[in-house]
Amino acid sequence: MEVFVRLGYLLALLGVGVAARQVGILTERRNGWLNDVAFYVALPALVFSSTYDRALGELVSPALVGGVLLVFALVVALAWVVHRRRAARGRRSVAVVQSYHSNLGFLGLPLVEATLGSAASGTAAVVLGIGILVQTPLTVGSLIAINDAEADVVDELRGVATNPVLIALIVGLGFSTAGLGVPGTVATGLGAVSELALPIALLCVGASLSVVGSDVDLGLTGSVVAMKIGLMPAVAWVVFTFLAVDATAAAAVVVMLGMPSAVSTYVYATELGGDSQLASLNVFATTLASLGTVTVILSVMG
Repeated sequence: MEVFVRLGYLLALLGVGVAARQVGILTERRNGWLNDVAFYVALPALVFSSTYDRALGELVSPALVGGVLLVFALVVALAWVVHRRRAARGRRSVAVVQSYHSNLGFLGLPLVEATLGSAASGTAAVVLGIGILVQTPLTVGSLIAINDAEADVVDELRGVATNPVLIALIVGLGFSTAGLGVPGTVATGLGAVSELALPIALLCVGASLSVVGSDVDLGLTGSVVAMKIGLMPAVAWVVFTFLAVDATAAAAVVVMLGMPSAVSTYVYATELGGDSQLASLNVFATTLASLGTVTVILSVMG
């Protein structure tokens, strides 16, 4: 019952974000401000507070890193195979990247913290770090390759290296390795800021959801939804069933990789020759559908 109450809270906040955009409260500019607060303040605080006081061996292991990379490799390969016959390059590129590129930061980590607790959030922070290093370069590279787009790859990769969430993870793991602590007042402040990550992120995502245009390919969107929030967490569950990872960490990984397509994929698609209408629809569809699949994942594994 608690899982359904919490997911109802998530749905309500998403709805508030959508409604706030519709009535003009969350304009594009204001939503940008909220995104900045989440990206530069709340999420880094959550990542650091989830990792700095945990033993490094509890957070990072060859099985965890290898398992996550294996899931990405399998789903990426399947996405290329499934969508390879799509004639329109813009649609094919979007379908491929949105079949694996998960919303790990704005939805995944805060959701794991809220539903599975602090014991799982450290693992989720590591998965987020792996995702930043893998997803963004792979998505940019795929869009450029399929669409023959012109882009400064070095500039895109520089953005990954300076990602504040990744920096917070590195600092947190550094504190963990060195056995350093933080003053109680600082820890309390970080905890308070961390709690803002989920509500702010949900409002931002809700205000970003939209379905534009009438020329939509429901079959293609359906295949993206099936792969992103159906196949990917299922592959993660199978892989981590056979790895030496404790149940809490495995649940965190499956929830993280069961997140919908990231809103950032719409931005990348728009900039690098992808079909922006399809990208917007896919983000909307995977986000709404994931509320049901995450309920199942948490009921089974949580």
